[in-house]
Amino acid sequence: MAAPQRRAAEARAPLRAAAEAFDALGAVPWSERALRELRASGERIRRKHDARDRLTAQELQIPQLVTDGLTNRDIGERLFVSPRTVSTHLSRIFPKLGITTRGELSRLMAAREGDYII
Repeated sequence: MAAPQRRAAEARAPLRAAAEAFDALGAVPWSERALRELRASGERIRRKHDARDRLTAQELQIPQLVTDGLTNRDIGERLFVSPRTVSTHLSRIFPKLGITTRGELSRLMAAREGDYII
């Protein structure tokens, strides 16, 4: 007989898949149930769009341009600010989103609404 912790760990992948499928179908109650079970298995969950909701509309401009592959200099030119200002904005955005790199920022911003970070 498998240990309870191992069973919980084995249940995570099917629960993740179920939560994503229910979410894609718009079956919110079922999606929430799958997420509750996933949390009960010890998984930490937060919706990606919740992280993006922490940013103001103005703060969203820079991550969107980072996702497009622009450098701080290119972003600064587009927004009529200095590259240093872009860097300062990024240093404020990263902690809000719980990330530390431009790659993580691009991945987070490129993800479609409602996906999960697990």
